[in-house]
Amino acid sequence: MSDPSQTRRWTMLWVGVFAQTASGVFVNGAAFLLPKLTETRSTAHAATIVAMASVGLMLTLVLWGYILDRTGERFVLTTCLTLVSTASIAGMFAHNDITLGATLLAGGMSAAGTNAASGRVVVGWFAPDKRGLAMGIRQSSLPLGVGIAAILIPQAAAAYGIAGGLAVPAILAAAGAIACIVGIVDPPRPARTDVASYGNPYRGDRRLVRIHVVSAMLVVPQVTLWTFALLWLHDARGWTLAAAGVMITFVQILGALGRIGAGVWSDRLGSRMVPLRQIAIAAAISMAILAFTDFVGWPIAVLVMVAASVITVADNGLAYTAVAEIAGPFWSGRSLGLQNTGQHAFGAAIAPIFGAIIDTTGYPAVFAVCAFVAFAAIPLVPRD
Repeated sequence: MSDPSQTRRWTMLWVGVFAQTASGVFVNGAAFLLPKLTETRSTAHAATIVAMASVGLMLTLVLWGYILDRTGERFVLTTCLTLVSTASIAGMFAHNDITLGATLLAGGMSAAGTNAASGRVVVGWFAPDKRGLAMGIRQSSLPLGVGIAAILIPQAAAAYGIAGGLAVPAILAAAGAIACIVGIVDPPRPARTDVASYGNPYRGDRRLVRIHVVSAMLVVPQVTLWTFALLWLHDARGWTLAAAGVMITFVQILGALGRIGAGVWSDRLGSRMVPLRQIAIAAAISMAILAFTDFVGWPIAVLVMVAASVITVADNGLAYTAVAEIAGPFWSGRSLGLQNTGQHAFGAAIAPIFGAIIDTTGYPAVFAVCAFVAFAAIPLVPRD
């Protein structure tokens, strides 16, 4: 018979994966409304609308982290997913761009808590030598969410309009809230009377700040590919929406496996930073090759996009685990909130800015900028 504590740990992990996947379908899946929105709007205009989900997420990450530190994982996950489902339903009835943007903003603000809470479930229930694997599995929920969104949202939006596209996250978030009510148990923590023994992890230690900065920079190529790869395949490469959606889903599954592999790698090395540095190097190289092959029009650019998409998502779990480990049980909510705020601040800016560059210059310039940003992040990765 299996150890009940082991069973409980893995139950917490898979419920956390489902919760984060449902949240990701809303926040990152908003980008897959672009094919429908760009039928009557410029790319920059449509990208600004879908960016509201990331803007909302960015605004409340630290607040939800504070609430998480004070309350617990189960309350935050259940509340956030319930609010995400409500915002999605409201967006289904939006009749103009302002109202649609407002509902995406509200849904993003609601989704923010799932990021830290589902990660804290992993750190709370798994020992250090298993956290890389567990966090890699948990972080696979992000590309899985993108993959699910890529295959369902464009088709639903094409058939039933924006309301059809938003019905997908509405259903998944509601199911996720129910799963968290039933399946999540807050992991054990030291008594709050011991909080004084856990000092401010930012005092006299620059590692957290450097990890925050590196992660924000490395999110640029990641979010660029999440946001524009489907549109690139459709508009620049002539793929149908259905074929492009299947390809993006396949890429995201590979990305999920890549995150798990990076986590196992870090467990075996006993280091989060060595793999993080290597992934940053690979991200810079792959995005540079993608910019070149797309510029010259080589068909191999599609395969390079697949490789770059897998590489650029592999770093998140490593940085996330390191932040939670360094911050400790009474600061990890806020530290993970700051971690995600930086990432989503960059991510929210990418859609409108890069959308405008695509309208005026094209995709190769955007891919080249991503390569430069990833290259600049390499020397900032802290040593162990």
